[in-house]
Amino acid sequence: MIKELILKNRSYRRFYENEIIEIGTLKGLVNMARLSPSAANLQPLKYILSNTEEKNESIFKTLGWAGYLKEWDGPEKGERPSAYIIMLNDLSISQNPSLDPGIAAQSILLGAVEKGLGGCMIGNINKKELKTKLNLEENYEIALVIALGKPKEEVVIGSIESNGSVKYWRDEERIHHVPKRALDDIILSDDYPL
Repeated sequence: MIKELILKNRSYRRFYENEIIEIGTLKGLVNMARLSPSAANLQPLKYILSNTEEKNESIFKTLGWAGYLKEWDGPEKGERPSAYIIMLNDLSISQNPSLDPGIAAQSILLGAVEKGLGGCMIGNINKKELKTKLNLEENYEIALVIALGKPKEEVVIGSIESNGSVKYWRDEERIHHVPKRALDDIILSDDYPL
């Protein structure tokens, strides 16, 4: 079952924007992050939830989408996320959140997939602008923005071609292709001398 969730957990960038995600659903996803492991159990992450058109539009304007798709400026109106979870590090708890943002984001996204939703971790953020818009106190730094919604695109995993490129791409039918390294290419040895 976990393998199925992982296979369905792709970086979706186009959504059915009119499919509302309730605040209770977002709180449930954050609760999964809350219950996840935390380095030294410090639990420095805090969250801001957004599911209204006005707030979502304001957040959307601070984000960069799909760096490998140079000709694409991000999802158009009607295909944008219907919700966001903004992940913050509370500097009064920890100056270095270590692996916590990645662990928490993966928990949130796996929970989203289980509910028939999809999302994308976004690190390409105009953090200064978003922090100003949110009127955040100095002790909070933006770690990630997680875009969420009901996926409107198909994402397919493929093999890395002979040219070795890891760049994702879209075909003429707007199917998003993501090349992955072969298992044998990432395991150095199963009998490494110690």
